[in-house]
Amino acid sequence: MTFAEILAEKGAEAGLSFTPLQLEQFSRYYELLVETNKVMNLTAITEPEEVAVKHMVDSLLAYEAEMAGKTLADVGTGAGFPGVPLKIYCPELKVTLIDSLGKRLRFLQQVIEELGVKGIRCEHLRAEDAGRDKKHREKYDYVTARAVARLSVLSEYCLPLAKKGGQFIALKGSKFAEEITEGEAAVKILGGKILSAEPVKLPGLDDGRAIIKIAKIKSTPAQYPRKAGTPEKQPLGAK
Repeated sequence: MTFAEILAEKGAEAGLSFTPLQLEQFSRYYELLVETNKVMNLTAITEPEEVAVKHMVDSLLAYEAEMAGKTLADVGTGAGFPGVPLKIYCPELKVTLIDSLGKRLRFLQQVIEELGVKGIRCEHLRAEDAGRDKKHREKYDYVTARAVARLSVLSEYCLPLAKKGGQFIALKGSKFAEEITEGEAAVKILGGKILSAEPVKLPGLDDGRAIIKIAKIKSTPAQYPRKAGTPEKQPLGAK
């Protein structure tokens, strides 16, 4: 089976359907990912079915119909997950990919150009610096992050970027409940409120993933995010 056929099949199992153009774009994205991964460490997952399920479908579980026409910042985007799949799936979504590593962003710029998608840009910034930059602070309807840090740390990276009334969506693994308990205090300090933690199941897998949705109910205090490196060393609300 081709990558497009695998993605169409696995996507259908997860309740997703794709247009021919989207399948073509996802296929090219996969080809570029595997090709570039030979010379740059982008992902440990390269088999077609694993990429389709664990990267593409997993990213799309964060999709909401309300995203059309809205702005989204993907923090610590890495190889582009979930930002690029969300953009392919929802062309009207305006996406900013934020990462601290320039070579990853050069790869993503190539992906953007080859896929011909508009309304998506790359920003070479640490999350803490983005959160203090007037161009990005409290400017986004949605902020996403996947496999970046524990929720107590991740909230300080992401919530400062979400506008009041916006939402931070964290794609999490099996320890999500523990992370919520540990991170609730940080979320509150930063102006957020945990709305839900929805367990999600990927086709053929049962590894306890979840989507955590956090509403931005008030502005983040001016002292946050703290300087680069501090959130990780001294997580907010840590006992």
